Amino acid sequence: MAHTPDQNLVRFRRLALVTAVATVVLTGIGGLVRATESGLGCKDEWPKCDGGWVARGTYHAVIEYSHRVGAAIVIALIGAMLVASFVWVREHKIFAKLSAAAFVAVLGQAVLGAIVVWSGLSAQLVSAHMVTALGMVGFTSLVAALSYTRGRPKATGVQWKAHRASLGALVALLPVLVIGVYVREKGAGVAFGDWPLMNHSLLPSLRGPGAAIMFVHRLFALLATGHLTMLWLRTKRDSREVVRRWGNIAPSMFLLQIAAGGANVISRLKPAAVVSHELMAFVVWSAYVVLAVVSRGAAQRSGAVEAGGSGSAPGVFDRINAYVRLTKPRIILLLLITTVPAMVLAKRGFPSLWLIGATLLGGMMTAGSANALNQFLERDIDEKMNRTRSRPLPSASVKPANALVFAIVLGVVGFVWLTVVVNLLSAILAVAAILFYVLVYTLLLKRNTPQNIVIGGAAGAVPVLIGWAAVTGRVGAPAWVMFAIIFLWTPPHFWALAMRYRDDYAAAGVPMMPVVRTERQTTQQIFVYAIVLVAATLLLEPVGGLGILYILVAGALGVGFIYRAAKLRFTPSPQTAYKLFQYSITYLGILFVAIALDSLIF
Repeated sequence: MAHTPDQNLVRFRRLALVTAVATVVLTGIGGLVRATESGLGCKDEWPKCDGGWVARGTYHAVIEYSHRVGAAIVIALIGAMLVASFVWVREHKIFAKLSAAAFVAVLGQAVLGAIVVWSGLSAQLVSAHMVTALGMVGFTSLVAALSYTRGRPKATGVQWKAHRASLGALVALLPVLVIGVYVREKGAGVAFGDWPLMNHSLLPSLRGPGAAIMFVHRLFALLATGHLTMLWLRTKRDSREVVRRWGNIAPSMFLLQIAAGGANVISRLKPAAVVSHELMAFVVWSAYVVLAVVSRGAAQRSGAVEAGGSGSAPGVFDRINAYVRLTKPRIILLLLITTVPAMVLAKRGFPSLWLIGATLLGGMMTAGSANALNQFLERDIDEKMNRTRSRPLPSASVKPANALVFAIVLGVVGFVWLTVVVNLLSAILAVAAILFYVLVYTLLLKRNTPQNIVIGGAAGAVPVLIGWAAVTGRVGAPAWVMFAIIFLWTPPHFWALAMRYRDDYAAAGVPMMPVVRTERQTTQQIFVYAIVLVAATLLLEPVGGLGILYILVAGALGVGFIYRAAKLRFTPSPQTAYKLFQYSITYLGILFVAIALDSLIF
């Protein structure tokens, strides 16, 4: 069925938003490359790494190659955005021009990256590489922000004051960011041993190595702070809520950037501080680009609160509860239940409580980020379904922009936490799960194919890989078998739920299996998956070296699963489907508890 122009604009908005976020994330990975001195991790080779297309061997090679993979993903997203600008929103010519500019910037960034490697990390070329990244982030953020102002009333008159001040903020930030790049490349990050003073003075001696350039950087940062403070005061008086909101978000990001700069000095350039400082630089740049756009393009919304509705303001507890609900805590709990047994099996004993707690906390944050992004992108669907109308976004408990910021911050913090406290592989796996869940399942599959949950279920199976990697620093064969178990468990689990809420999914236009296939076809698929699932659980005994306890529990649970799937197959009803759904949750929990117990006992 052909999409109307409005629907096409919505689709383009989603793609532009994901592209902008992915571009900022890529800069964070680039920061990790520099903070860990992994720029030559692939031994001066580009685009291959150590003679192959998959990074092997050293820690530095994995980090460097993850940056190249991220760059390839961003190039593909920007290319898709450019194509979409001609196909979906060709009546808005500005999108094609800006998307083309972003594509040129990302190609230039890739070429410079190759030259940087071949040059042996020339300081000037690395600086040019970073400046090009500012252009890339700026263009993608500009496209995303503009896509959300199209089709809405324009600002006039006095509203232009905030826009001009926002453009001034970008001018003020540019020298701070560019000089900051040069400071890092000249090794002047700790030219002064204290912060926020400089050798215990506001006007220090500039004779030490790197002292002059660091002083200039801090001076420009101080000047920018003054301008941004005046801009913040101006936006607080603006009549438009969206401008006031971004007027608070952008300076908050700048304060975090300042704090990260202080952490650089205090920690003597610890990787976590360096990565945070560099990532926040691009987040700040992106936030002020968005503020410049919304201050120009958004008119006052008369008499209505943007989140919708009226009534008394929610209390602090209600607000906290709404943000917790954005993370889908029940789904997170089920994911974490599978993580700990994977860690126990990998250790062949009980890992340290610190490692378990650190891994679970990082997993909670990254999984919560993925779920919040999912709710942000699917808020139009949730509003149409009775089962999901009470979620925070459709019920206006949380504003969309706030939910997006919350999701991004949660994911970034989770990635940094896992990298610093656990290990890099677990962090990369967690981010891969977020990207797969959002890009592949939510944006690509869910609205377009009944096989959405079959492929998309891979994201929910990643926690076992994270748990195994947290203990061993790699991913072993037993972890992949557990991954396969969860992957095969997801379709019958979710299709059983979808059978009960078939009318909801149909009303929302989501092509779940029960919506686009007959009841007989759906229940047959569930039955087949149940049999394959049980067979996969038995495979863990020889591969994982488990004993009789696990075999007995897996066998008994499997019989129960197949029985309920068969009952649904021959006597289908929403009630029978929901009973299978409930049993599937119990099934997975007990199965993974058996994995842990068997690993500890035998």
